[in-house]
Amino acid sequence: MAKAKTQYVCQNCGYVSPRYLGRCPNCGAWNQMIEEVATTTRPKAANQVTGQVAKPTTLAQVDIVKEPRIKTNLDELNRVLGGGVVPGSLILIGGDPGIGKSTLLLQVSGQLQDTGGRVLYVSGEESASQIKLRADRLHVGGDNLYIYPETDMSNIRQTLDEIKPDYLIIDSIQTMNEPNLSSVVGSVSQIREITAELMKIAKNKQITTFIVGHVTKEGAIAGPKILEHMVDTVLYFEGDMHHTYRILRSVKNRFGSTNEIGIFEMQSDGLQEVANPSEIFLEERLKNATGSAVVVSMEGTRPILVEVQALITPTLFGNAKRTATGLDYNRVSLIMAVLEKRANLMLQNQDAYLKATGGVKLNEPAIDLAMAVAIASSYKDMGILPTDCFVGEIGLTGEVRRVNRIEQRVAEAAKMGFKRVFIPNNNLARWEPPKDIDVIGIRTLSEALKALF
Repeated sequence: MAKAKTQYVCQNCGYVSPRYLGRCPNCGAWNQMIEEVATTTRPKAANQVTGQVAKPTTLAQVDIVKEPRIKTNLDELNRVLGGGVVPGSLILIGGDPGIGKSTLLLQVSGQLQDTGGRVLYVSGEESASQIKLRADRLHVGGDNLYIYPETDMSNIRQTLDEIKPDYLIIDSIQTMNEPNLSSVVGSVSQIREITAELMKIAKNKQITTFIVGHVTKEGAIAGPKILEHMVDTVLYFEGDMHHTYRILRSVKNRFGSTNEIGIFEMQSDGLQEVANPSEIFLEERLKNATGSAVVVSMEGTRPILVEVQALITPTLFGNAKRTATGLDYNRVSLIMAVLEKRANLMLQNQDAYLKATGGVKLNEPAIDLAMAVAIASSYKDMGILPTDCFVGEIGLTGEVRRVNRIEQRVAEAAKMGFKRVFIPNNNLARWEPPKDIDVIGIRTLSEALKALF
């Protein structure tokens, strides 16, 4: 009998090597090469995904069919999905262990079966009794919700033919096993083939499928990158284990906008949506504190107000230290360099600690002005009015550049009771500011600091 041919596959990117390598030459990951038996099966044709033979057609002949939406009771989830659940879609949800992925999907399962749909919850990590205990705590129940602790894909396919559900939950993709493959559970080939099979099931049988994915220590979804390319929607469940708030962020959505977020609060009876996140992020802000500034940031189509805090202290040992939490470290260094060069603040011998409160992560150019004001406030030890907020991008020459969606940002600030908002002067053109808030246009960073201190 001929010896089975083996190969080494990177579990991070899927790179294949005939011999073991300590470091993957494709993605640079260390100790990720796992030995697998090489398979000679050819990949399935692309037209087998939909079950129909594709034919070339002109663009004018293509019929536009608007996707129907199934609403859940969680408006935050509906917003992130682009208006609701699309039948036959494949949705991937990733997040840290214990963040609440299974809790969210069990709640959604109960709500979907209340609408008349049949739900099959497949768990490869928990027994039926464990899921039942969580369901009782969440007050989830019904005759159309089926719990199926199984990891074998052949048994899952047989159960799908028997029950014929409208919704399928896979918790999690890394625990599923395709018996026709000789590779270990959770390997690149296993995840790739199982995801392709689930995509075929979702499109052919119009079964909306939710997949739970584990994440690596860097925060990315474990497995090959092709996993995120194959699915219709990719959602990341973020949050701090020491806080009760959770953020559901859309990073890919074929049926809606990306970078949309939904905010939830973890309580004893499950996840409760937060209707007004700006109020949550600002409720513990001190009125006369120095080093604090409020920014109106856009997360997808939603404006939220977040407090940016800065602490500037003299350096005691050698080089100055820079620390950022919830903010981009390189952006912090850039803003401090502009402050030193254009605003004459001696920051090279100062340690700087910056954070965005509430566990939210901010990474857009419009937060530059609030960061600069917070740093200057802490450096000068002078507070700013608690009714002021800031929006604007700062260039390397010290100019304040225009930002997008300024109307929504200012309207959100006015709704939260702020009296003044500092925005780029170029954003004032062809726009009528609201009457209940004072809108101040500024051209340079020095002009903003002179008006505040």
